[in-house]
Amino acid sequence: MDMPRTTVVKIKTAAPPPRKAPTLAETSPAPVICSATDYVAGWEVQPHSHTKHQLVYAVHGVMGVHTDVGHWVVPSSRAIWMPAGTTHAIRCIGEVHMRSLFIRTDAAPGLLTDCSAVDISPLLTELIRAAANVEHPYAPDSRDDRLMRLLLDELRALPVLPLNLPMPADPRVLLICESLLKQLDDPSTLTDWAVHLGINVKTIQRLFSAQTGMTFGRWRQQARLLRTLELLASGEKVIDIALALGYESPSAFTTMFKKQFGMVPSQFF
Repeated sequence: MDMPRTTVVKIKTAAPPPRKAPTLAETSPAPVICSATDYVAGWEVQPHSHTKHQLVYAVHGVMGVHTDVGHWVVPSSRAIWMPAGTTHAIRCIGEVHMRSLFIRTDAAPGLLTDCSAVDISPLLTELIRAAANVEHPYAPDSRDDRLMRLLLDELRALPVLPLNLPMPADPRVLLICESLLKQLDDPSTLTDWAVHLGINVKTIQRLFSAQTGMTFGRWRQQARLLRTLELLASGEKVIDIALALGYESPSAFTTMFKKQFGMVPSQFF
């Protein structure tokens, strides 16, 4: 079994900074406000939080979103719902055109309470595009006001997508998870890890379930599938992805992908 190794990551700093979202997004008394930001490939938004709820929508590109409780991979035409006060960081996989909605916490009942990847309907897509062009402040009962209220109605019915990877707090389980993320084709079993960590296999099984809500095998499968989305977005071929992530064949990989997402890889983007 390959044990974790120290990796040195070189961060490029030559890219120009992206256009920053206006402070109006945080300070406006409006129930909802939209900002547009375009990021260069590889840009990383450092950990931060907002006093408002946020819907981060990728018009173009793929985002890797990280919080203390999990990781999400959010492809284009999908979004991440971020409750107010949640510290999060964003990694841009390729060039990303981002549209962010900032929603006042008292703006509407029935909104999601947990950080979630969500599907965006064609109607909501067009509402977000239109909201990005609204000038503030807007008058009550105006066209812009009615547009924003319709947008709020749509936010109450966001379909949650299985694009998250829960991260454990227990240091032993976290060691396993972080090691797998560095080497997703690692075939090590729970027995291998039990020997390495000096604990009982059943203890690891119990900890994995309690800390992540998943079995060891299910967590590793989910980690591989989310990495798949990043590679597909980067233009990698299915056969190369399957081999790189430890699947027996491209057909085995495609079957697992369809079982999880309801479609084959070529239909996802």
